[in-house]
Order: sequence, then structure tokens, then C-alpha cells
Amino acid sequence: MSGTLHLLAHVGGRAIAVPADAVESVVDIATIVAAPRAHPAVRGLAALRSRVVTVIDTWRLLDLPPPDEDARRAIITVVDGHHHAVLVDTLEDVAPIEVEPVPPGLSFGQRWADVTTGSADRSGEPLLVIDIARLVSSIVAAG
Repeated sequence: MSGTLHLLAHVGGRAIAVPADAVESVVDIATIVAAPRAHPAVRGLAALRSRVVTVIDTWRLLDLPPPDEDARRAIITVVDGHHHAVLVDTLEDVAPIEVEPVPPGLSFGQRWADVTTGSADRSGEPLLVIDIARLVSSIVAAG
């Protein structure tokens, strides 16, 4: 199978794919410390391998219902020199996928549309290809 490598995950019941070159690592976050006066989608800060990362509440950022459990799985990415832990429901696999344009007429909300760069299919499961840097940057842009 050809295609570019992507990390496959789920957020709010939706399957997503993140280009592997935007992923530094995947982790389980242990302790999250609140960050007063931070953007509402910043769950807090966490220590990870002797560095502080900003923990992103992906559900809040994408206007999704919160997960049933206290999510701790995260994709670590670096945006503008800062480390961020983007929380997800599940982390699945790294696989090559063929990215295609999002089908016309597909409606999944403006917040998703702002960070989705394409779509793909993996064994019959539709995937939204996410620009994780754009997802994180939307917090900075919101002030």
C-alpha cells in the first residue's frame, strides 16, 4: 500500500489521521495542573520527560461533548517551538494512507472544517485528516 504515514486516532467518536511528521510522540498523561486564565480549551500543564507541555482539551476545542472518562491519551506535537499534548479518545496505529479531498457536501461543523485538510478510508472506516498545528494554533489565534 502506498501513501503517506499517518497516526490514526479517535476523538469524539470520529476517526482522525494526523501526518506522522507532525507527531513527536504519543503518551499517557499522568497529572495535569490547571493553568489559570488560560484559554478554555487548555486543560492545563503537564510534566513530560523533564519539560512542560500544554495539555489541549480537544473535545472543547472542536465543540464536542466531553469524553465519558478522564482522557489521558495524547499526541505530542511541537508548534512554534512549544510542546503540546493533544488529548484523544484512543490511539490506534501508524499506517500509510492515501489522502483525498473532503467529499463535497460533507458537513461536520466549522471547527472541524478549520482543521481538516483531507479525508481517507481505512478498511471501510472514514478518516478526517487533521492539521494538528492548525488545531493548536487556533487556541493562540483565539487569544
